[in-house]
Amino acid sequence: MKYAGQIVLVQFPRTSLEPGKIRPVLMLAKTPGVYDDWLICMISTQTRHYVPGFDEIIAESDADFIDSGLQLPSLIRVGRLAVAAGDVLLGSIGEIAAERLHRIRTRLAVWIEDI
Repeated sequence: MKYAGQIVLVQFPRTSLEPGKIRPVLMLAKTPGVYDDWLICMISTQTRHYVPGFDEIIAESDADFIDSGLQLPSLIRVGRLAVAAGDVLLGSIGEIAAERLHRIRTRLAVWIEDI
């Protein structure tokens, strides 16, 4: 079963639209309609790319770190988005807390609204 807040593995595309490497992503929301498509955002261990007030760092000291299934402190890159069909998602490794998901969605919505 797929749901928002879940962390799954997928071959995330590069910004050039070339195939990227398999990496964890956060499932933000199922897209409207009959297709099993999901809005996802990239997760990276490269925390140096953190954009304050926009991205989200999940650290080992966070209450939901163990549930996330991530092995290292990681950066949820809110601006690195893609839409993926449900059948290309390679499996779930964990999930984040509902409060963190809400915070990320809010930041994304505010960013889009301000464009």
